Amino acid sequence: MALSRVFWARAALWDSAVIPGLLVTRRLQLGRSGLAWVGPRSSKLHLSPKADQKSWISYVVTKTKMINEKYHRFLDRHFPRFYILYTIFMKGLQMLWADAKKARRIKTNMLKHNIKFHQLSYREMEHLRQFRRDVAKCLFLGIISIPPFANYLVFLLMYLFPRQLLIRHFWTSKQQIDFLDIYHALRKQSHPEILSSLERAIPLISDAGLRWHLTELYAKLQHGTHPAISDILALRECFSNHPLGMNQLQALQMKSLSRAMLLTPHLPSFLLRHRLKTHTTVIHQLDKALARLGIGQLTAQEVKSACYLRGLNSTHVAEDRCRTWLGEWLQLSCSLKEAELSLLLHNVVLLSINYIGTRR
Repeated sequence: MALSRVFWARAALWDSAVIPGLLVTRRLQLGRSGLAWVGPRSSKLHLSPKADQKSWISYVVTKTKMINEKYHRFLDRHFPRFYILYTIFMKGLQMLWADAKKARRIKTNMLKHNIKFHQLSYREMEHLRQFRRDVAKCLFLGIISIPPFANYLVFLLMYLFPRQLLIRHFWTSKQQIDFLDIYHALRKQSHPEILSSLERAIPLISDAGLRWHLTELYAKLQHGTHPAISDILALRECFSNHPLGMNQLQALQMKSLSRAMLLTPHLPSFLLRHRLKTHTTVIHQLDKALARLGIGQLTAQEVKSACYLRGLNSTHVAEDRCRTWLGEWLQLSCSLKEAELSLLLHNVVLLSINYIGTRR
């Protein structure tokens, strides 16, 4: 009996080794009798399609970063000058794209909550103002890039004329200082013309007291003295009516003031007047928002940018002096009404021409 059991066990083992399909046949037969057949389990784990897609995307991103890093090392090693320009251009595109997204968020919030421009915070107002100027400057490049193969010419022009065609995002740190100096030198060329227009306006003032105040102010400016805020505010009536009010300015005066504000003077008189009004109104609104925020809340770069916008060449002025000058500007600006904005416009010259550190 025992021998027969051993025999049948050996026979079963031999059959399973020699005829591997026998075991499967027996399992299928057992399945017919009511038992479920279970196939052999795989030792590998299969991820879901979503997990496979994520791992594939991660792999592609990693490989792309590696190739990009190798490409940068190749350019830096073999073409160092081109690599500097390439790096500045790519960073400039990233900054411009970030500015565009931020401007879009601000505009969306304005539409959603029915907020006007003058109701925004100082930094939001300044961001929108600067972004609009940047887009207007890039518009010329976009227009000349439309014809076929014109993009090659655009790249050449960008390389040859970076100050005229590119915005600040695409300037090197040295170019930013040099170009701001060039712009301020162009701005200073209009100062003598603006002072001459003030001298010609003195006899046209009917009030003797105002005529004396303007004469004294002109004499101080000619002798290199930085005027006090009270000296300028005493003349607010002259700049709200004839002869120096915004609506009474002559074409030559508006061209000089446009150059002082770094605006193009090559426009008809009615467009020059409209643009000067709009630009001065925006600065006045910025001043009120900045007064609410406080100069102390600004970074050093924000202070210098604010001073440069208002006529001071802040690239060569210490930060504490820039804050002092900006405080004087805000004191005067926040004291003016909308009808007196011509005085704020002339203040670009009156406050900056003899400030300490700006005379050369």
